Amino acid sequence: MTSQEQDFQALVDSDQRIEPRDWMPEAYRKTLIRQIAQHAHSEIIGMQPEGNWISRAPSLRRKAILMAKVQDEAGHGLYLYAAAETLGADRADLLDMLHNGRQKYSSIFNYPTLTWADMGAIGWLVDGAAIVNQVPLCRCSYGPYARAMVRVCKEESFHQRQGFEILNTLSHGTPAQHDMAQDAVNRWWWPSLMMFGPPDTDSPNSAQSMAWGVKRFSNDDLRQRFVDMTVPQSEALGLTLPDPEVAWNEKRESYDFGEIDFTELFEVIKGNGPCNKARVEHRRRAHNDGAWVREAASAYAAKRRTASETAA
Repeated sequence: MTSQEQDFQALVDSDQRIEPRDWMPEAYRKTLIRQIAQHAHSEIIGMQPEGNWISRAPSLRRKAILMAKVQDEAGHGLYLYAAAETLGADRADLLDMLHNGRQKYSSIFNYPTLTWADMGAIGWLVDGAAIVNQVPLCRCSYGPYARAMVRVCKEESFHQRQGFEILNTLSHGTPAQHDMAQDAVNRWWWPSLMMFGPPDTDSPNSAQSMAWGVKRFSNDDLRQRFVDMTVPQSEALGLTLPDPEVAWNEKRESYDFGEIDFTELFEVIKGNGPCNKARVEHRRRAHNDGAWVREAASAYAAKRRTASETAA
């Protein structure tokens, strides 16, 4: 190990932050770019399933809240792309890789939103899983990523509360509304558990990421935290989780839960989910339609720069 590698690892081991100008292993830089880019892509793709319901929200209040949430997700993507750029990545290149399938986004966004109750299930389950996954990233060893995650997590907590409130209203409404809420939970429960990634035995990159301080906990540990947090909440909602094996384990002081069929996760990752093609195609079309805005902004910035240089 070189002296630079020793100094780098010493910073990580002492829980210090690696900053953009610090020396870092090339593998560390590439790992961060891949992870941050996937996270950013997930935020902007994740605007689609909820944006689909803005015009159909049941009240003006619900519409305003949902619009604010989708806007937050666009902002999260902005923070994260900016963090990736501090590592030398180019935002345009990252988006090109998303559009041509060379980089991935979270598999959870390849499922359809069939009813208004899905807005509640996404907020409660999907954003709840995101919070469990992302709060430890606030202590990530890479400074710009960690600082971006502080704000992201604060906003995600509001998103989870919004989802919980939607489901609580529906589950305590008419029998038809209760059934709608239960159906949404039934469909989103297992995909939410898969958000934490494959089991630790099938996650070859986790050990190195944890050694670098990028990850703080294993996939299975985070998944267990999510289950332990969610089961009591489901009881408060008056909804049933679609897993008959969920039960309190007195010895472990945690909830047991059933085996996850990760075959579905890998199929969705390969591009065979219900909405993979539609999500990426919509993203490509929006990117192309917005080209004139980016060109105009660049031209205006160049004009301002030239004027400033002339004045100087």
